[in-house]
Amino acid sequence: MTRYISILIVALTALFAMPVPVCASAHDESGENSKIDPKEIIFEHLGDGYGWEVPFDHHHRIPLPVIVFGSDGLHIFSSARVTGGKEYVDGNTTFKIAGKDSPHKGKVVEIVDGKEIKPIDISITKNVCALFITLILVAGLMLWLANYLKRNPYKAPRKGLGAIEALLIFIYDGVVKSTLGKDAPRFAPYLLTVFFFIFGMNLLGLMVVFPGGANLTGNIAVTLVLAILTFLVTNLYANKHYWKEIFWPDVPIWLKFPLPIMQVIEVFGIFTKPAALTVRLFANMMGGHMIVLVLTLLIFIFAAISPAVGAATTVVSLLFSIFMLLIDVLVSFIQAYVFTMLSTIFISLAQQHEEHKEKAESHEAAVAAHATK
Repeated sequence: MTRYISILIVALTALFAMPVPVCASAHDESGENSKIDPKEIIFEHLGDGYGWEVPFDHHHRIPLPVIVFGSDGLHIFSSARVTGGKEYVDGNTTFKIAGKDSPHKGKVVEIVDGKEIKPIDISITKNVCALFITLILVAGLMLWLANYLKRNPYKAPRKGLGAIEALLIFIYDGVVKSTLGKDAPRFAPYLLTVFFFIFGMNLLGLMVVFPGGANLTGNIAVTLVLAILTFLVTNLYANKHYWKEIFWPDVPIWLKFPLPIMQVIEVFGIFTKPAALTVRLFANMMGGHMIVLVLTLLIFIFAAISPAVGAATTVVSLLFSIFMLLIDVLVSFIQAYVFTMLSTIFISLAQQHEEHKEKAESHEAAVAAHATK
């Protein structure tokens, strides 16, 4: 009986986690059949937007606030006023969302003398809203755990709170402390925040039901900001030995003077590290979402060819989609872990030279003292 219940739970999870709004994409707003555009559907679900998709309804969205600086000042209005091809007149200014043929496709534009002009846009889009939601969830869970441990210093939490504590200890002891040593307490707040923030974004991105569905870590702008933060922490808190190895490394003199060959390579390496962090997280999460979307779209593509082929494809695609979603849960953890681990290593490389030098000097002093006896 337990086995059947588990199968039912997995099936229901897959049903609600799959990009089900695709089902409505075979019809236009008038209810008539229209040709499915897989590319358009995939990039629509992976991209940002001014509203949150409603499950099982491709044509209605939860509106979000649009905040733009137009030619005559600040304008704030609901995204519902400009969705579905509608135009919104605010005072003497007209706004709309640019169509497919516009260079500003999918963005709110201002219409001036029949021309589309892109205003300064600081709207609360789906990705921005998802960032706030993830921030609130992660901060809430951490404060909940801290409050529990403060009230019960000698009692271990259980269930969900216990799992969060175990995960926190695993990352701190297994990654941060084992790599940074005595510097672990100094950088642990940032590194643990990065891990749980990325992990939270990844898990929420696997759901299409609000508050999930935003492909945050599949957005290169988000991963780039996270990588830049690691870049700043690494280089702003680096010690003098780190910079000495950058600008005057321990290599033969002809490799660094008169032509600064090694210096150029080392400086280039400073920027390739955050670039690798950016692309690694972005590509892996984007790829996982895209595979699930493609597998789901196969159902409708083959159903348009033949009902029999569509029925057979439905079973296969559903099974593969469930499998990929389960894999994506594991990948969500792995990518958060890898980003945190690499960030820890980069920070440690900027901290460890002085420690190694002190150990070497103490070792040399001990050898000298032993030799004099």
